[in-house]
Amino acid sequence: MNSDVDWSVQAKQFQQDLGKQWSQALQSFQQGAASLPALRFAPERLQELQKAYVSEATELWNQGLTERAAPADKRFAGDAWSRNPVASFSAALYLLNARTLLGLAEAADTDTKTKARLRFAVEQWMAASAPSNFMALNAEAQQKALETKGESIARGVQNLLADLQQGHVSMTDESAFEVGRNVATTEGAVVFENELFQLIEYKPLTKQVYERPYLVVPPCINKFYILDLQPENSLIRYLVEQGHRTFVVSWRNPDASLEHKTWDDYIADGPLKAISVVQDISGAKQINALGFCVGGTLLGTALAVLAARKEKPVASATFLTTFLDFGDTGILDVFVDEPFVKFREMQLGKKGLLKGQELASTFSFLRPNDLVWNYVVGNYLKGETPPPFDLLYWNSDSTNLPGPMYAWYLRNTYLENNLVKPGKVTVCGEKVDFSRVEVPAYIYGSREDHIVPIAGAYATVKHLPGKKRFVMGASGHIAGVINPPAKKKRSYWTNDKLPATYDAWLAGAKEHPGSWWTDWADWLKGHAGKQVPAPKSYGKGAKYKAIEPAPGRYVKAKA
Repeated sequence: MNSDVDWSVQAKQFQQDLGKQWSQALQSFQQGAASLPALRFAPERLQELQKAYVSEATELWNQGLTERAAPADKRFAGDAWSRNPVASFSAALYLLNARTLLGLAEAADTDTKTKARLRFAVEQWMAASAPSNFMALNAEAQQKALETKGESIARGVQNLLADLQQGHVSMTDESAFEVGRNVATTEGAVVFENELFQLIEYKPLTKQVYERPYLVVPPCINKFYILDLQPENSLIRYLVEQGHRTFVVSWRNPDASLEHKTWDDYIADGPLKAISVVQDISGAKQINALGFCVGGTLLGTALAVLAARKEKPVASATFLTTFLDFGDTGILDVFVDEPFVKFREMQLGKKGLLKGQELASTFSFLRPNDLVWNYVVGNYLKGETPPPFDLLYWNSDSTNLPGPMYAWYLRNTYLENNLVKPGKVTVCGEKVDFSRVEVPAYIYGSREDHIVPIAGAYATVKHLPGKKRFVMGASGHIAGVINPPAKKKRSYWTNDKLPATYDAWLAGAKEHPGSWWTDWADWLKGHAGKQVPAPKSYGKGAKYKAIEPAPGRYVKAKA
């Protein structure tokens, strides 16, 4: 540093410049927000933010390009950042700007949804503009380039070209996995198929099975094998090991031939058909069923249709991280409003496909630092190949959705929350009314779920009249669900009382170490019926012969 520089004079000038820049930035922010509804800022709050910003920025300037402690943010926590004065300064200034912009969004005096959208936009912009995302500012990437004599840069360019060719950012070494070879390997056979799904029956692993077979309805926006990744973390295999004769819906990855399919088609030719076929094959008057995420919404709607027809083929239902009541959808609410839904209806309401990559990108940008920019930095700036990870391989294996089905779903769930309004919507010719769905229900939510917030999962208890059990697991939407007991990880919470709100339920909940799977298995025993000899072959007679080995060809189709 130059000792002749008068830093006090420089700091004073810097402070004056900051004040001007703050005023200009605020004016631009307010002008840009003019079209937003009732966006105002309390003058005293703005003064607090400006004062805090100028104070911290002046302190940064006075420190100059000296070595500073690494920030808590993991993007800048490496030793290379603290040893590089320019990189360290850029990281500190970036974090200050991020805090200030988020504070400005919080200071906006506006409605809740507009504030959430402001916050989301700022978070996305700040995630994208982090100095760690640029080679010129990323000290770790620069260090690696020097250590490898430029090889990391060459590998990064190769990784970029490969990802451009495949159409998405690699989150894992996708060449390490193959569906049916080392993921989705539980032994079974496809015993039925129609346009929308294949039904897989799994080989029993016990000499006796429960008389009521078990049907699993996974989400149609993802591949079913999230529930059958590896033998040691497979929910499907766990069901089979517990003595349940297990059937799973494997949704087809829609192509142009299915671009006209509707929500009614997905209910009639999906869970309703699967329930009927499982009854046919097993000879059971009643079965048990599970719905995961959107699969739970489909299952719940199908049960409402059956209830309207005065039919009760399902003895119990399990809903995992599922919305029936879309009153609290968390961060996803920022995307949905009347103009957006009308645009989608105009674009896809009659026919067309919502591309799987669009869905995958949307969900990834809900956590941009973890699921987008982390891999941009690793793959392209550092030239790293991400390690094999089965869950992230599944996450990249996207699926399409028929436009009409998607448009109906958007309007009647996220926008208008019509499913929980008795008689508001008609599906398969029947008025949907969850108050008629009198089946025992096991309802699970994940505490840190950003896709189905825990309060949204809990809201299901208000709408189903049968005996219910609500359980909360630790972690998020996927990791909370896929938590096998053998791992002895995380914990879960129970409360036999079901008060009106999730907060009241949590106040009386008890924490238990380990996986919620054991609690669920104990609950299932009471609804599974007696033990009978396990079937020695798949399907039933000539009508339901084994078509092909599990996992079948539908799940292997790429979007």
